[in-house]
Amino acid sequence: MAVMPHRPVVAFLCVHNAGRSQMAAGWMRHLADDRVEVASGGSDPAAEVNPAAVAAMAEVGIDIAGERPARWTEETLRRADVIVTMGCGDACPVYPGKRYLDWELPDPAGRPLEEVRPIRDEIGRRVRELLVELGVEPRA
Repeated sequence: MAVMPHRPVVAFLCVHNAGRSQMAAGWMRHLADDRVEVASGGSDPAAEVNPAAVAAMAEVGIDIAGERPARWTEETLRRADVIVTMGCGDACPVYPGKRYLDWELPDPAGRPLEEVRPIRDEIGRRVRELLVELGVEPRA
């Protein structure tokens, strides 16, 4: 376990910043409170967060309805301790010296809620694991 000497910064990236990265950021904010700085972004942001992702997260008490897809910024990525890529392919930025995790997960775009739930749950499991690795006890 690598305990960070400061409040860690974690960035979640995907193409549209409308599904996986938004769910991951929501989980991280929920489980870490203010002990981790959370960012998310996309290479080609969508107009809105995927309604099925919003609904799936609401089922577990996490509200991401007010989030808006955004492009990732170089400044945020340079400050990040961990960059989690989630299907952004060749568009994923590479910064030497950063810790990268590539979470291969199905894209929830166009999927019904029943198919988004397992994606949500797997993202939640991975976020909990990452928090433990960062030395941050996930909230119950």
